[in-house]
Order: sequence, then structure tokens, then C-alpha cells
Amino acid sequence: MSIFRKTGITMLLVLVIAGSLLGARTFISGHSFTKKMIVAVPDVEEGDIIFQVSESGLSTAIQLATHSKYSHCGIIFKRDDDQWYVYEALQPVRYTPLQQWISRGKNGHCVIKRLKDAANVLTPAVITKMKAAGTPFNGKDYDFYFGWSDERIYCSELVWKIYKAATGLEVGKLQTLKEFDLSSPAVKQQMKEIYGDHIPLDEKIISPVSMFESPLLVTVKG
Repeated sequence: MSIFRKTGITMLLVLVIAGSLLGARTFISGHSFTKKMIVAVPDVEEGDIIFQVSESGLSTAIQLATHSKYSHCGIIFKRDDDQWYVYEALQPVRYTPLQQWISRGKNGHCVIKRLKDAANVLTPAVITKMKAAGTPFNGKDYDFYFGWSDERIYCSELVWKIYKAATGLEVGKLQTLKEFDLSSPAVKQQMKEIYGDHIPLDEKIISPVSMFESPLLVTVKG
């Protein structure tokens, strides 16, 4: 075999291998990029309530206790940079960019709900009032005890209290802890970790599912 033929075969192999590696790299990078950017900003309005399934042990317990698919929620607002955010009670209470919030949930899935009479109720003045009502909670710790005080706060409590303070509306029915299904092992384990032997069964609670099923809301994305 001539040196030229050997050189040609060698170059061909190099090109094939390089092309394969480049293709693999492009695929991996593309997959990573798609994973990050697959979430498009949905058509939303300020004051919309957004729901998702968060991926945690506590989320599983909430789903089992409330018989709900969704375990986490927040309110959609714009900020000074004119971008969309979800105001949420996580650890701590904070504003999270909407795309980031959606992609963080299970399978990037979310449901967005809106007041039936949002056009009349959620005026610019009321949206400003809602943001003001939520400001004292910003930076507060997440309430793993699900208490009704304002010292700490959990996700649906934050949304409910902002709506109540700014509009007078109660989005979702308040319940007591004893009204939920506390029978599953996962729920019992979480209750034990949170409360020990002193479970506050009469504590007022607003659950994500109670808000999700509120007749005051309509689904705009699901």
C-alpha cells in the first residue's frame, strides 16, 4: 500500500472519529441546552397563581395527605426589570424567575390559574397592593410546621394571605390539620419529624389543592 493511500485512510479515520466526537458533543450540548431552555414563558398576567409538583419527600407527604397532584404554588408578578417572576415561599420566601421556577418542577410541568373576574378585580392598583402585601414576607423562613402565624410562611399560605389582604377574596377553603389524610407511612414519618409527639391537629391550614380547586379560579394553562 502506498504512503499516500495510507495517509489518505488515516486522514479519513481521523475525520470520521472527529466528526463522531463533534456530533456527540453537539448532541450532549444540545440536550443540555434543551433541558435548560425547553421551558418557554407562557402567556401570563400579574396575579396568576401557578402550581407544580416539587420533587421532595415533603412534597410527597403533602400530595398523600391532601390527595392532590400538586404540592407547590406561587404568584406570578413582574418586577422592575419587566421580567416575569414567581413569588414563592421556599427557603426563604423569594422571587424566582418564571422559566427557572417551571423547569424546577417535576417534568417541567405546571398549571396556571387566574381569577374568573381578573380583568375587573386585578387592576394595576390592586396588583401594586398585592406586591406591597407580600413584601413583609420576603426573606422569611419556610414554615415546615405549617403554622398560621406570619413568623414563618409556607407556599399556599403566602398566596392566600396576599390575595386576602389585597382583594378581600379567600382563594381556597381553610381547613384544620386533622381534616387531611394522615394515615400513610410517608405522612406519619413527616409528621413525626416535624411535630414529634405533639401534632397540632386543630391548626388552620390552606392547602395547595384547596386553592387549586377554588371556584374563584379558571385554568389558563394546564
